[in-house]
Amino acid sequence: MTNRRSFLRKSATAGAGLLILRNSKLAFAYEANSKLNIAGIGVGGQGRGSLDAFHRMGNNLVAFCDVDSKRAGDIYQKHPDAKRYQDFRKMFDEMEKQIDAVLVATPDHTHAVAAVAAMKLGKHVYCEKPLTRTVHEARVMRETAAKHKVVTQMGNQGSAERRLRRAVELVWGSVIGEVREAHVWFDGGNGPMKRPTETPPVPEGLNWDLWLGPAESRPYSPAYVPASWRSWRAFGSGIVGDFACHTANIMFRALHLEQLWQKSMNPGSSKVVVRLQAWPSEVDAEGYPKSLKVLMDLPARGVLPPVKLTWYAKEKPPEDLMLGYKRGGWGDLLVGSKGSIYSDNPWNANYVLLPEKQFEDFKGGPPESLPRVQSHQWEWIEACKGNGKTFSGFDMGGPLTELAQLANLATLVEGPIEYDTLSGKILNSKPASNLLHRKYRTGWKL
Repeated sequence: MTNRRSFLRKSATAGAGLLILRNSKLAFAYEANSKLNIAGIGVGGQGRGSLDAFHRMGNNLVAFCDVDSKRAGDIYQKHPDAKRYQDFRKMFDEMEKQIDAVLVATPDHTHAVAAVAAMKLGKHVYCEKPLTRTVHEARVMRETAAKHKVVTQMGNQGSAERRLRRAVELVWGSVIGEVREAHVWFDGGNGPMKRPTETPPVPEGLNWDLWLGPAESRPYSPAYVPASWRSWRAFGSGIVGDFACHTANIMFRALHLEQLWQKSMNPGSSKVVVRLQAWPSEVDAEGYPKSLKVLMDLPARGVLPPVKLTWYAKEKPPEDLMLGYKRGGWGDLLVGSKGSIYSDNPWNANYVLLPEKQFEDFKGGPPESLPRVQSHQWEWIEACKGNGKTFSGFDMGGPLTELAQLANLATLVEGPIEYDTLSGKILNSKPASNLLHRKYRTGWKL
């Protein structure tokens, strides 16, 4: 008979299994001390830090692609031997055979087209969070990574934190008992957005058409570039999409929510249905609400019970759930039958067991079952060389992104939504179904 504790232990062991890759051209071709040839797509902002980390580890930076040559100027000067491009499609046409792995750190709306193109060529991919702008894109990213057997990592860097991994192990070890309730909350959003009417000239060095990529055409505006794109639905994912992959990390992994997407974990089930409903402060097709609450009913996973998950932006869960502990502006709270675990850090870099009095002398818990690593980037590089497995591969990052983007989607429609994780379809709402993906401009495809 399988009980809850043995189920968790087996699931954890399976998640840490050997990484089997397609052929010797991929991971097993790399010796432990060999260098990878890495290309960067989106190198003038967030991507710069990861590329610097890869270079410090002794890898080769062979190509940079950025639609804004002026913004990318610093890293261009720092690595003058790397070949420069503005269109990643041209980069792959010319340098496919010289590239082993690819970093994607563009705005959300171009993650999928770049990363899928790389994976179809057999390239390992490190992609910033959230993995994609839409639910459908996240699904395609996960499926493409599995089909081409490449090593992937989503850039929620807190995943490498020792205390995050220990928090997951404590839940797996039943330290807080059975979890049927979880809450994740963030700072507020920017509220309704109105498209700019001014049409200033495009700045020197910026290829605006390539920046738009698959998104619908619209005039350039500094209201979008270089950083404000996150507040626009056409390009970004709002506060929930931007930070869910960080702040909900403990919750997602500790409760094995990825298993909702795994047919092998749901034998005999033709559907696995997540039910959700949103209460936004306002409905805005251009931007994201200032505040929101989204309730999700998540089905059982094996012997693990169903979970009621509530997302909040600006709002917070009831204070009595904190059991006397100060409730922070951000939070990831799992409520168990024997206690709770709470992280007030947006990146889940710490945790506390509640109530504090009950756990003040706690020093036990299960033995470590997750590897401890030097950094999130280091873990990906090592996995590319055949050493271990990434914590946040697209098999994990894809479903986590789907959950976050479902929450965003729900703020645009009335009433409850039923989403089948196995088929990727919404079962009860045509308006919601139409929001799972978006039409790409001519010349762009997954």
